[in-house]
Amino acid sequence: MTSVVLIKAPRFGDERGWFMETYSEKRATEAGVSVRFVQDNQSFSATVGTLRGLHYQRPPHAQAKLVRCARGAIMDYAVDLRRGSPTYGRWVGARLTADGGEQLFVPVGFAHGFVTLEPNVEVAYKVSAFYAPDCDGGIAWNDPTINIDWPLPDTGPVLSQKDKALPLLADFDSPFEYDGVPLQPLTGA
Repeated sequence: MTSVVLIKAPRFGDERGWFMETYSEKRATEAGVSVRFVQDNQSFSATVGTLRGLHYQRPPHAQAKLVRCARGAIMDYAVDLRRGSPTYGRWVGARLTADGGEQLFVPVGFAHGFVTLEPNVEVAYKVSAFYAPDCDGGIAWNDPTINIDWPLPDTGPVLSQKDKALPLLADFDSPFEYDGVPLQPLTGA
């Protein structure tokens, strides 16, 4: 049981560039992340302001995610969807960059979404359960109850048809139970 965690992996550089362990079970466990990841995903977004989210996967195939930006920069968000949580509907966000190597752990029971801050962004993430289309779900990115302050260009977000049609939090019957760990402000691990 954990909350959302920001992980900063060390980089080792020299005149050639740098080296970084993008995932270390030991480092993850030390940061409070003790899930087994079973699948790696990667997305590419050509346009600044591409918004993906807010997504989750329901039980019995609920997913925890470990997200990093492999190229460019994003603002990454997690929203508490756990029924009975004192922080239900609240969010935390972190700027993830390829240069910085930051990673955001999003546990089961949270919706996840991000917006690209640069063109030609690649986002890579590990998930703790295989994709199950029948368990796929989401909450509207612009839900006024959640009220995320997305850093969008003047033209607004670039959205998929699926993300344009997601329901509001008020219309959501959460399948996620509160585990006793409220959402905390992010600190680097």
